[in-house]
Amino acid sequence: MTKIRTRFAPSPTGRMHVGNLRTALYAYLIAKHEGGDFLLRIEDTDQERYVEGAVDIIYRTLEKTGLIHDEGPDKDGGVGPYVQSERQASGIYLDYAKKLIDEKKAYYCFCDKERLEGLTQVVDGKEISVYDKHCLSLTQDEIDKNLAEGKPFVIRQNNPNEGTTTFHDEIYGDITVNNAELDDMILIKSDGYPTYNFANVIDDHLMGITHVVRGNEYLSSSPKYNRLYEAFGWEVPVYVHCPLITDEEHKKLSKRSGHSSYEDLIEQGFVSEAVVNFVALLGWSPEDNQEIMSLDELIAKFDYHHMSKSPAVFDYTKLKWMNGEYIKAMDFDEFYKNAEQYIKKVIKADVDLKKIAGLVKTRIEIYPDIEEHIDFFEKLPDYDISMYTHKKMKTDAASSLKVLKDVLPLLEAQEDYSNDALYSLLSSYVEKEGVKNGYVMWPVRTALSGKQMTPGGATEIMEILGKKESIKRIKDGIERLEA
Repeated sequence: MTKIRTRFAPSPTGRMHVGNLRTALYAYLIAKHEGGDFLLRIEDTDQERYVEGAVDIIYRTLEKTGLIHDEGPDKDGGVGPYVQSERQASGIYLDYAKKLIDEKKAYYCFCDKERLEGLTQVVDGKEISVYDKHCLSLTQDEIDKNLAEGKPFVIRQNNPNEGTTTFHDEIYGDITVNNAELDDMILIKSDGYPTYNFANVIDDHLMGITHVVRGNEYLSSSPKYNRLYEAFGWEVPVYVHCPLITDEEHKKLSKRSGHSSYEDLIEQGFVSEAVVNFVALLGWSPEDNQEIMSLDELIAKFDYHHMSKSPAVFDYTKLKWMNGEYIKAMDFDEFYKNAEQYIKKVIKADVDLKKIAGLVKTRIEIYPDIEEHIDFFEKLPDYDISMYTHKKMKTDAASSLKVLKDVLPLLEAQEDYSNDALYSLLSSYVEKEGVKNGYVMWPVRTALSGKQMTPGGATEIMEILGKKESIKRIKDGIERLEA
Protein backbone atom coordinates (compact mmCIF):
# COMPACT_ATOMS: atom_id res chain seq x y z
CA MET A 1 0.00 0.00 0.00
CA THR A 2 1.29 3.48 -0.92
CA LYS A 3 2.26 5.57 2.09
CA ILE A 4 -0.15 8.45 2.58
CA ARG A 5 1.40 11.87 2.07
CA THR A 6 -0.56 15.06 2.64
CA ARG A 7 0.51 18.67 2.58
CA PHE A 8 -0.44 22.05 3.92
CA ALA A 9 0.41 24.70 1.35
CA PRO A 10 -0.45 28.15 2.73
CA SER A 11 0.29 31.49 1.15
CA PRO A 12 2.11 33.93 3.48
CA THR A 13 -0.58 36.61 3.43
CA GLY A 14 -1.12 37.30 7.15
CA ARG A 15 -2.75 35.58 10.09
CA MET A 16 -3.92 32.01 9.69
CA HIS A 17 -7.64 31.93 8.96
CA VAL A 18 -9.69 29.31 10.80
CA GLY A 19 -10.45 27.69 7.42
CA ASN A 20 -6.73 27.36 6.68
CA LEU A 21 -6.10 25.94 10.15
CA ARG A 22 -8.82 23.35 9.56
CA THR A 23 -7.25 22.42 6.20
CA ALA A 24 -3.89 21.96 7.91
CA LEU A 25 -5.48 19.97 10.75
CA TYR A 26 -7.42 17.63 8.46
CA ALA A 27 -4.39 17.07 6.23
CA TYR A 28 -2.34 16.30 9.35
CA LEU A 29 -4.96 13.93 10.79
CA ILE A 30 -5.45 12.06 7.52
CA ALA A 31 -1.71 11.42 7.29
CA LYS A 32 -1.12 10.58 10.94
CA HIS A 33 -4.19 8.33 11.23
CA GLU A 34 -2.52 6.05 8.67
CA GLY A 35 1.08 6.59 9.82
CA GLY A 36 1.81 8.81 6.83
CA ASP A 37 3.76 12.03 6.21
CA PHE A 38 2.56 15.60 6.59
CA LEU A 39 4.39 18.20 4.52
CA LEU A 40 4.59 21.98 4.72
CA ARG A 41 4.99 23.92 1.48
CA ILE A 42 5.05 27.71 1.31
CA GLU A 43 3.23 29.06 -1.75
CA ASP A 44 4.66 32.55 -2.10
CA THR A 45 4.49 33.15 -5.86
CA ASP A 46 1.73 35.75 -5.52
CA GLN A 47 4.08 38.59 -4.68
CA GLU A 48 1.30 41.21 -4.52
CA ARG A 49 -0.35 39.47 -1.55
CA TYR A 50 2.88 38.58 0.28
CA VAL A 51 2.97 39.93 3.86
CA GLU A 52 6.27 40.37 5.68
CA GLY A 53 6.48 38.08 8.73
CA ALA A 54 3.62 35.85 7.58
CA VAL A 55 5.90 32.83 7.12
CA ASP A 56 6.87 33.11 10.80
CA ILE A 57 3.16 33.16 11.68
CA ILE A 58 2.68 29.89 9.76
CA TYR A 59 5.56 28.18 11.59
CA ARG A 60 4.44 29.53 14.96
CA THR A 61 0.82 28.49 14.50
CA LEU A 62 1.70 24.95 13.43
CA GLU A 63 4.05 24.58 16.39
CA LYS A 64 1.54 25.89 18.95
CA THR A 65 -1.25 23.70 17.61
CA GLY A 66 0.98 20.61 17.58
CA LEU A 67 0.68 20.09 13.82
CA ILE A 68 4.33 19.20 13.39
CA HIS A 69 5.34 18.68 9.75
CA ASP A 70 7.59 15.83 8.69
CA GLU A 71 9.01 17.71 5.70
CA GLY A 72 9.18 21.38 4.83
CA PRO A 73 11.52 24.31 4.20
CA ASP A 74 13.27 23.54 7.49
CA LYS A 75 13.10 19.73 7.14
CA ASP A 76 14.33 18.53 3.78
CA GLY A 77 12.82 15.18 2.85
CA GLY A 78 14.45 14.99 -0.55
CA VAL A 79 11.70 16.57 -2.69
CA GLY A 80 12.49 20.25 -2.03
CA PRO A 81 12.72 23.13 -2.30
CA TYR A 82 9.54 23.49 -0.24
CA VAL A 83 9.13 27.19 -1.03
CA GLN A 84 7.49 27.94 -4.37
CA SER A 85 9.57 31.00 -5.19
CA GLU A 86 12.70 28.86 -4.80
CA ARG A 87 11.21 26.23 -7.09
CA GLN A 88 10.22 28.97 -9.53
CA ALA A 89 13.84 30.19 -9.69
CA SER A 90 14.91 26.81 -11.05
CA GLY A 91 12.55 27.22 -14.04
CA ILE A 92 10.69 24.02 -13.17
CA TYR A 93 7.18 25.37 -13.85
CA LEU A 94 8.06 26.90 -17.20
CA ASP A 95 9.74 23.65 -18.26
CA TYR A 96 6.59 21.65 -17.53
CA ALA A 97 4.41 24.21 -19.28
CA LYS A 98 6.61 23.97 -22.38
CA LYS A 99 6.21 20.18 -22.33
CA LEU A 100 2.47 20.69 -22.60
CA ILE A 101 2.98 23.18 -25.44
CA ASP A 102 5.04 20.61 -27.34
CA GLU A 103 2.15 18.15 -27.01
CA LYS A 104 -0.50 20.76 -28.00
CA LYS A 105 -2.00 20.58 -24.52
CA ALA A 106 -1.08 24.19 -23.80
CA TYR A 107 -0.29 27.23 -25.91
CA TYR A 108 1.19 30.73 -25.86
CA CYS A 109 -1.32 33.56 -25.59
CA PHE A 110 -0.26 37.07 -26.60
CA CYS A 111 -3.65 38.81 -26.22
CA ASP A 112 -3.42 42.22 -24.58
CA LYS A 113 -5.58 43.56 -21.75
CA GLU A 114 -7.96 45.45 -24.07
CA ARG A 115 -8.77 42.36 -26.12
CA LEU A 116 -9.33 40.22 -23.03
CA GLU A 117 -11.68 42.81 -21.51
CA GLY A 118 -13.74 42.63 -24.68
CA LEU A 119 -14.38 38.92 -24.06
CA THR A 120 -16.33 39.61 -20.85
CA GLN A 121 -19.93 38.43 -20.86
CA VAL A 122 -22.79 38.30 -18.34
CA VAL A 123 -24.08 34.85 -17.40
CA ASP A 124 -26.82 34.45 -14.76
CA GLY A 125 -26.27 38.01 -13.63
CA LYS A 126 -22.52 37.52 -13.14
CA GLU A 127 -19.79 39.04 -15.27
CA ILE A 128 -17.42 36.31 -16.48
CA SER A 129 -14.58 36.15 -18.95
CA VAL A 130 -14.21 33.06 -21.13
CA TYR A 131 -11.17 33.00 -23.40
CA ASP A 132 -11.99 32.27 -27.04
CA LYS A 133 -8.82 30.26 -27.91
CA HIS A 134 -7.77 33.04 -30.29
CA CYS A 135 -4.03 32.38 -29.91
CA LEU A 136 -4.42 28.62 -30.31
CA SER A 137 -4.64 29.22 -34.07
CA LEU A 138 -1.34 31.09 -34.32
CA THR A 139 1.23 29.50 -36.62
CA GLN A 140 4.63 28.51 -35.29
CA ASP A 141 6.19 31.36 -37.30
CA GLU A 142 3.84 33.87 -35.64
CA ILE A 143 4.64 32.47 -32.24
CA ASP A 144 8.40 32.57 -32.85
CA LYS A 145 8.15 36.15 -34.15
CA ASN A 146 6.22 37.32 -31.10
CA LEU A 147 8.69 35.63 -28.75
CA ALA A 148 11.69 37.08 -30.63
CA GLU A 149 10.18 40.58 -30.33
CA GLY A 150 9.73 40.10 -26.58
CA LYS A 151 5.97 40.41 -26.78
CA PRO A 152 4.36 39.71 -23.38
CA PHE A 153 2.64 36.35 -23.15
CA VAL A 154 0.95 33.89 -20.83
CA ILE A 155 0.74 30.13 -21.28
CA ARG A 156 -2.78 28.71 -21.29
CA GLN A 157 -4.07 25.19 -20.76
CA ASN A 158 -5.76 23.84 -23.90
CA ASN A 159 -9.02 22.46 -22.55
CA PRO A 160 -11.72 20.92 -24.75
CA ASN A 161 -14.86 23.04 -25.11
CA GLU A 162 -17.14 20.14 -25.95
CA GLY A 163 -18.25 17.14 -23.92
CA THR A 164 -17.87 16.74 -20.16
CA THR A 165 -15.26 16.04 -17.51
CA THR A 166 -16.00 13.94 -14.42
CA PHE A 167 -13.93 13.86 -11.26
CA HIS A 168 -14.35 12.18 -7.88
CA ASP A 169 -14.21 13.80 -4.48
CA GLU A 170 -14.27 11.69 -1.31
CA ILE A 171 -16.87 13.95 0.31
CA TYR A 172 -18.99 15.17 -2.60
CA GLY A 173 -18.79 12.04 -4.79
CA ASP A 174 -18.65 12.11 -8.60
CA ILE A 175 -19.07 15.55 -10.12
CA THR A 176 -19.51 16.15 -13.85
CA VAL A 177 -19.03 19.52 -15.53
CA ASN A 178 -19.47 20.69 -19.10
CA ASN A 179 -16.12 21.30 -20.73
CA ALA A 180 -17.49 24.56 -22.12
CA GLU A 181 -17.30 25.88 -18.53
CA LEU A 182 -13.64 24.99 -18.01
CA ASP A 183 -12.03 27.89 -19.86
CA ASP A 184 -8.38 27.73 -20.87
CA MET A 185 -6.86 28.70 -17.55
CA ILE A 186 -3.51 30.43 -17.41
CA LEU A 187 -0.61 28.21 -16.32
CA ILE A 188 2.26 30.71 -16.54
CA LYS A 189 1.56 34.41 -15.97
CA SER A 190 3.11 37.27 -17.92
CA ASP A 191 5.65 37.82 -15.14
CA GLY A 192 6.91 34.25 -15.60
CA TYR A 193 5.43 33.01 -12.37
CA PRO A 194 3.10 30.00 -12.33
CA THR A 195 -0.53 30.40 -11.33
CA TYR A 196 -1.59 28.88 -8.03
CA ASN A 197 -3.48 26.10 -9.81
CA PHE A 198 -0.62 25.04 -12.07
CA ALA A 199 2.11 25.13 -9.42
CA ASN A 200 -0.13 23.11 -7.11
CA VAL A 201 -0.42 20.23 -9.55
CA ILE A 202 3.30 20.18 -10.40
CA ASP A 203 4.41 20.37 -6.77
CA ASP A 204 1.88 17.84 -5.48
CA HIS A 205 2.99 15.30 -8.07
CA LEU A 206 6.72 15.81 -7.56
CA MET A 207 6.32 15.65 -3.79
CA GLY A 208 4.32 12.43 -3.97
CA ILE A 209 1.17 13.86 -2.41
CA THR A 210 -1.50 11.15 -2.28
CA HIS A 211 -4.37 13.08 -0.65
CA VAL A 212 -5.17 16.71 -1.44
CA VAL A 213 -7.18 18.46 1.30
CA ARG A 214 -8.62 21.90 0.56
CA GLY A 215 -11.74 24.04 0.89
CA ASN A 216 -14.76 23.34 -1.30
CA GLU A 217 -14.25 26.67 -3.08
CA TYR A 218 -11.72 24.72 -5.15
CA LEU A 219 -14.26 22.15 -6.31
CA SER A 220 -14.87 24.12 -9.51
CA SER A 221 -11.14 24.08 -10.32
CA SER A 222 -10.75 20.32 -9.86
CA PRO A 223 -11.69 19.38 -13.45
CA LYS A 224 -8.86 21.64 -14.66
CA TYR A 225 -6.48 19.95 -12.22
CA ASN A 226 -7.56 16.55 -13.49
CA ARG A 227 -6.99 17.65 -17.08
CA LEU A 228 -3.44 18.60 -16.14
CA TYR A 229 -2.78 15.27 -14.40
CA GLU A 230 -4.11 13.45 -17.44
CA ALA A 231 -2.10 15.64 -19.81
CA PHE A 232 1.09 14.68 -17.99
CA GLY A 233 0.03 11.06 -17.58
CA TRP A 234 0.18 11.29 -13.81
CA GLU A 235 -1.99 9.57 -11.21
CA VAL A 236 -4.73 11.80 -9.84
CA PRO A 237 -4.55 12.18 -6.02
CA VAL A 238 -7.47 11.55 -3.67
CA TYR A 239 -9.47 14.77 -3.32
CA VAL A 240 -10.95 15.75 0.05
CA HIS A 241 -12.84 19.03 -0.16
CA CYS A 242 -13.86 20.56 3.18
CA PRO A 243 -17.25 22.24 3.63
CA LEU A 244 -17.61 26.00 3.93
CA ILE A 245 -17.30 27.57 7.41
CA THR A 246 -19.98 30.15 8.16
CA ASP A 247 -20.72 32.45 11.06
CA GLU A 248 -23.85 32.13 13.21
CA GLU A 249 -25.81 34.04 10.56
CA HIS A 250 -24.77 31.46 7.95
CA LYS A 251 -22.55 33.90 6.10
CA LYS A 252 -18.99 33.04 5.13
CA LEU A 253 -16.70 33.53 8.13
CA SER A 254 -14.85 36.76 7.44
CA LYS A 255 -12.20 38.88 9.14
CA ARG A 256 -14.94 41.26 10.24
CA SER A 257 -16.24 38.60 12.64
CA GLY A 258 -13.29 39.30 14.92
CA HIS A 259 -12.56 35.62 15.46
CA SER A 260 -11.69 34.39 11.99
CA SER A 261 -8.02 33.64 12.65
CA TYR A 262 -6.13 31.44 15.09
CA GLU A 263 -4.27 34.44 16.53
CA ASP A 264 -7.55 36.35 17.02
CA LEU A 265 -8.79 33.51 19.21
CA ILE A 266 -5.59 33.20 21.23
CA GLU A 267 -5.64 36.97 21.86
CA GLN A 268 -9.24 36.65 23.05
CA GLY A 269 -8.14 34.23 25.75
CA PHE A 270 -8.75 30.85 24.14
CA VAL A 271 -6.55 27.82 24.78
CA SER A 272 -4.74 26.43 21.73
CA GLU A 273 -5.81 22.83 22.43
CA ALA A 274 -9.46 23.89 22.67
CA VAL A 275 -9.24 25.77 19.37
CA VAL A 276 -7.80 22.70 17.64
CA ASN A 277 -10.48 20.46 19.16
CA PHE A 278 -13.24 22.87 18.09
CA VAL A 279 -11.87 23.36 14.56
CA ALA A 280 -11.70 19.57 14.10
CA LEU A 281 -15.48 19.45 14.60
CA LEU A 282 -16.19 22.09 11.94
CA GLY A 283 -17.38 19.62 9.32
CA TRP A 284 -16.50 16.29 10.96
CA SER A 285 -17.59 14.26 13.96
CA PRO A 286 -16.43 10.90 15.34
CA GLU A 287 -18.73 7.89 15.29
CA ASP A 288 -19.16 8.00 19.07
CA ASN A 289 -19.98 11.76 19.02
CA GLN A 290 -17.30 12.50 21.62
CA GLU A 291 -16.67 16.25 21.74
CA ILE A 292 -13.66 16.86 24.00
CA MET A 293 -10.63 15.23 22.36
CA SER A 294 -6.87 15.67 22.58
CA LEU A 295 -4.81 15.78 19.39
CA ASP A 296 -3.79 12.14 19.94
CA GLU A 297 -7.44 11.16 20.28
CA LEU A 298 -8.27 13.07 17.10
CA ILE A 299 -5.53 11.19 15.25
CA ALA A 300 -6.93 7.87 16.46
CA LYS A 301 -10.55 8.70 15.62
CA PHE A 302 -10.29 10.80 12.47
CA ASP A 303 -11.92 9.29 9.40
CA TYR A 304 -12.44 11.77 6.57
CA HIS A 305 -15.29 9.66 5.20
CA HIS A 306 -17.37 11.03 8.07
CA MET A 307 -16.93 14.62 6.96
CA SER A 308 -20.05 16.59 6.11
CA LYS A 309 -21.01 18.27 2.84
CA SER A 310 -23.07 20.91 4.64
CA PRO A 311 -21.56 24.23 5.73
CA ALA A 312 -20.09 24.16 9.23
CA VAL A 313 -21.30 26.89 11.59
CA PHE A 314 -18.67 28.57 13.75
CA ASP A 315 -20.59 28.48 17.03
CA TYR A 316 -18.70 30.95 19.22
CA THR A 317 -20.78 30.01 22.28
CA LYS A 318 -19.85 26.35 21.91
CA LEU A 319 -16.18 27.25 21.50
CA LYS A 320 -16.31 29.22 24.75
CA TRP A 321 -17.94 26.27 26.55
CA MET A 322 -15.29 23.91 25.20
CA ASN A 323 -12.53 26.30 26.20
CA GLY A 324 -13.95 26.40 29.73
CA GLU A 325 -13.75 22.62 29.90
CA TYR A 326 -10.08 22.73 28.91
CA ILE A 327 -9.35 25.39 31.54
CA LYS A 328 -11.10 23.34 34.24
CA ALA A 329 -8.96 20.29 33.38
CA MET A 330 -5.71 22.27 33.15
CA ASP A 331 -2.83 21.83 35.58
CA PHE A 332 -3.00 24.71 38.08
CA ASP A 333 0.54 25.97 37.50
CA GLU A 334 -0.07 26.16 33.75
CA PHE A 335 -3.39 27.90 34.38
CA TYR A 336 -1.80 30.46 36.67
CA LYS A 337 0.97 31.18 34.16
CA ASN A 338 -1.72 32.03 31.58
CA ALA A 339 -4.09 33.79 33.98
CA GLU A 340 -1.59 35.96 35.87
CA GLN A 341 -1.55 38.79 33.30
CA TYR A 342 -5.36 39.09 33.44
CA ILE A 343 -5.39 39.09 37.25
CA LYS A 344 -2.66 41.76 37.43
CA LYS A 345 -4.65 43.97 35.06
CA VAL A 346 -7.25 44.33 37.80
CA ILE A 347 -5.52 43.65 41.11
CA LYS A 348 -2.87 46.09 42.32
CA ALA A 349 -3.41 45.40 46.03
CA ASP A 350 -0.99 43.23 48.00
CA VAL A 351 -3.04 40.02 48.06
CA ASP A 352 -2.37 36.38 47.18
CA LEU A 353 -2.94 36.25 43.41
CA LYS A 354 -2.61 32.47 43.29
CA LYS A 355 -5.49 32.06 45.73
CA ILE A 356 -7.59 34.34 43.54
CA ALA A 357 -6.64 32.26 40.51
CA GLY A 358 -7.72 29.14 42.38
CA LEU A 359 -11.17 30.63 42.96
CA VAL A 360 -11.83 31.51 39.29
CA LYS A 361 -10.29 28.50 37.53
CA THR A 362 -13.54 26.52 37.32
CA ARG A 363 -15.77 29.54 36.75
CA ILE A 364 -14.46 31.05 33.52
CA GLU A 365 -14.68 30.12 29.85
CA ILE A 366 -11.99 32.43 28.48
CA TYR A 367 -9.19 34.20 30.35
CA PRO A 368 -10.58 37.76 30.05
CA ASP A 369 -13.64 36.55 32.03
CA ILE A 370 -11.34 36.62 35.06
CA GLU A 371 -11.43 40.42 35.30
CA GLU A 372 -15.17 40.79 35.98
CA HIS A 373 -15.05 37.98 38.56
CA ILE A 374 -12.27 39.47 40.70
CA ASP A 375 -12.51 43.28 40.41
CA PHE A 376 -14.08 43.56 43.89
CA PHE A 377 -10.83 42.33 45.49
CA GLU A 378 -9.18 45.55 44.34
CA LYS A 379 -12.01 47.89 45.29
CA LEU A 380 -15.43 47.42 46.85
CA PRO A 381 -17.97 48.54 44.23
CA ASP A 382 -20.83 50.87 45.07
CA TYR A 383 -23.80 48.55 45.54
CA ASP A 384 -27.50 48.71 46.40
CA ILE A 385 -28.56 47.33 49.79
CA SER A 386 -31.37 45.44 48.05
CA MET A 387 -28.67 42.84 47.39
CA TYR A 388 -28.91 41.82 51.06
CA THR A 389 -32.44 40.56 50.44
CA HIS A 390 -32.46 36.94 49.28
CA LYS A 391 -35.70 34.93 49.43
CA LYS A 392 -34.01 31.54 49.37
CA MET A 393 -31.61 32.48 52.16
CA LYS A 394 -34.53 34.21 53.99
CA THR A 395 -32.49 37.34 54.47
CA ASP A 396 -33.50 41.00 54.27
CA ALA A 397 -31.98 44.34 55.27
CA ALA A 398 -32.96 44.00 58.93
CA SER A 399 -31.72 40.43 59.39
CA SER A 400 -28.53 41.21 57.49
CA LEU A 401 -27.81 44.22 59.71
CA LYS A 402 -28.19 42.06 62.82
CA VAL A 403 -25.87 39.37 61.41
CA LEU A 404 -23.16 41.89 60.47
CA LYS A 405 -23.35 43.59 63.87
CA ASP A 406 -23.16 40.22 65.62
CA VAL A 407 -20.18 38.86 63.65
CA LEU A 408 -18.18 42.11 63.63
CA PRO A 409 -16.77 41.74 67.17
CA LEU A 410 -16.11 38.05 66.53
CA LEU A 411 -14.11 38.92 63.39
CA GLU A 412 -12.29 41.73 65.19
CA ALA A 413 -11.22 39.30 67.92
CA GLN A 414 -10.17 36.63 65.43
CA GLU A 415 -6.43 36.44 64.74
CA ASP A 416 -6.30 33.44 62.40
CA TYR A 417 -7.70 34.62 59.05
CA SER A 418 -7.30 31.35 57.22
CA ASN A 419 -10.38 30.07 55.40
CA ASP A 420 -10.80 27.06 57.69
CA ALA A 421 -10.53 29.10 60.90
CA LEU A 422 -12.97 31.74 59.67
CA TYR A 423 -15.43 29.11 58.46
CA SER A 424 -15.30 27.41 61.86
CA LEU A 425 -15.89 30.77 63.58
CA LEU A 426 -18.97 31.65 61.49
CA SER A 427 -20.29 28.08 61.67
CA SER A 428 -20.26 28.32 65.46
CA TYR A 429 -22.34 31.49 65.22
CA VAL A 430 -24.76 29.77 62.80
CA GLU A 431 -25.18 26.88 65.25
CA LYS A 432 -25.66 29.24 68.23
CA GLU A 433 -28.35 31.23 66.39
CA GLY A 434 -30.09 28.10 65.06
CA VAL A 435 -30.18 29.41 61.50
CA LYS A 436 -29.11 28.04 58.17
CA ASN A 437 -25.61 28.63 56.83
CA GLY A 438 -26.74 30.94 54.00
CA TYR A 439 -28.59 33.18 56.45
CA VAL A 440 -25.21 34.30 57.79
CA MET A 441 -22.88 33.78 54.83
CA TRP A 442 -25.02 35.74 52.34
CA PRO A 443 -24.91 39.12 54.13
CA VAL A 444 -21.24 38.68 55.05
CA ARG A 445 -20.29 37.86 51.47
CA THR A 446 -22.40 40.77 50.16
CA ALA A 447 -20.66 43.21 52.49
CA LEU A 448 -17.24 41.90 51.48
CA SER A 449 -17.82 41.90 47.72
CA GLY A 450 -20.73 44.18 46.83
CA LYS A 451 -21.65 41.57 44.21
CA GLN A 452 -24.35 38.95 43.85
CA MET A 453 -22.00 36.38 42.33
CA THR A 454 -18.44 35.79 43.50
CA PRO A 455 -15.83 33.12 42.78
CA GLY A 456 -15.69 31.89 46.34
CA GLY A 457 -17.55 32.07 49.62
CA ALA A 458 -17.40 34.65 52.40
CA THR A 459 -14.54 33.04 54.32
CA GLU A 460 -12.43 32.42 51.19
CA ILE A 461 -12.83 36.10 50.31
CA MET A 462 -11.82 37.19 53.84
CA GLU A 463 -8.73 35.01 53.75
CA ILE A 464 -7.57 36.84 50.60
CA LEU A 465 -8.62 40.34 51.70
CA GLY A 466 -7.03 39.96 55.13
CA LYS A 467 -8.33 41.09 58.51
CA LYS A 468 -8.00 44.87 58.12
CA GLU A 469 -9.80 45.11 54.76
CA SER A 470 -12.43 42.54 55.76
CA ILE A 471 -13.34 44.45 58.94
CA LYS A 472 -13.45 47.72 56.99
CA ARG A 473 -15.92 46.25 54.48
CA ILE A 474 -18.14 44.69 57.19
CA LYS A 475 -18.35 48.12 58.86
CA ASP A 476 -19.16 49.71 55.50
CA GLY A 477 -22.00 47.22 55.07
CA ILE A 478 -23.38 48.09 58.51
CA GLU A 479 -23.28 51.80 57.67
CA ARG A 480 -25.11 51.24 54.38
CA LEU A 481 -27.83 49.20 56.07
CA GLU A 482 -28.22 51.66 58.94
CA ALA A 483 -28.49 54.56 56.51
